[in-house]
Amino acid sequence: MKAMVIEKYGKNVPLVMMERPLPIIGDHDVLVEMYAASLNPIDFKIKEGKVKLLLKYEFPLTLGNDFSGVIVKVGKHVNAFKPGDEVYGRPRKDRIGTLAEYMAVHEEDISLKPRNLTFEEAASIPLVGLTTYQAFYDILKLQKGQKILIHAGSGGVGTFAIQLAKRMGAYVATTASEKGYDLVQSLGADQIINYKKEKFEELLTGYDAVYDTLGGAALEKSFQVLKPNGKIVSISGLPNARFGKEAGLGWLKTTILSIVSHKITALEKKSGTSYHFLFMKPSGAQLNVIKELVEEGHIVPVMDQVFQFEDTEQAFQYLESGRAKGKVVIKLK
Repeated sequence: MKAMVIEKYGKNVPLVMMERPLPIIGDHDVLVEMYAASLNPIDFKIKEGKVKLLLKYEFPLTLGNDFSGVIVKVGKHVNAFKPGDEVYGRPRKDRIGTLAEYMAVHEEDISLKPRNLTFEEAASIPLVGLTTYQAFYDILKLQKGQKILIHAGSGGVGTFAIQLAKRMGAYVATTASEKGYDLVQSLGADQIINYKKEKFEELLTGYDAVYDTLGGAALEKSFQVLKPNGKIVSISGLPNARFGKEAGLGWLKTTILSIVSHKITALEKKSGTSYHFLFMKPSGAQLNVIKELVEEGHIVPVMDQVFQFEDTEQAFQYLESGRAKGKVVIKLK
């Protein structure tokens, strides 16, 4: 089968289309023929070796973290799915590789594809959907009437997050450029801050939650908008000691994370708030809940551009440029 791989880490390392062996499925796996996969910031972070402390991979490494496709074979203990089922999912972190013609995935990491979506639309959802669902329900425990700031509302994560937060009854502020204004407004954002002309930390106050997709200075300034006991969930900031302990990374790695995240910890203590770094966990059960929200019309996928499989390198460059409004998707079939 054809797969898009890297042979070492590095920002300028080329993606290579390579022939790879057809995956062997375990008793609880399904073999999926990939129809589409979407790109996410985690893909170029993995490519550049920025998450080596947390994730270990062997080369050649097939990239890609979410997908949609059709099951062609099931393991002997799989009962919930059958060949011919149209599915979507996010494989486990040690089993990535959706940028390939076929992939073996554990049955617990997939759900039937939303009936009202194309394969390309469905592939745009799993990673951003699960990440946001776990941020809002599991960590923030977002309640009706609460106020949340969602950074980069017109991006792949932001477009999903605005819709889910509004479905949960929250008041949503988001940052966007003039080019993204109409999009985030159409998704239901209550207040839009033009980050090129305005400073969100000067305009917002008393917020219950912040969903950070940017890291860096935007994350550090976000502590200023929270009320006491407010929470920040970040998918782009630095993992802290809390994350190291919860993830069972051991004393050494947890200590390293404590050191590198000391500035965030100081801001957390000073503001009387809490900071959580989120590393999403695959969940077919949660994907099924998201499927129902999509089929009921509460969540509409937002795609910027669909690239052909052979143009994946170009798609990576486009995603890294920061110009995408919504998701960047690769069509494999």
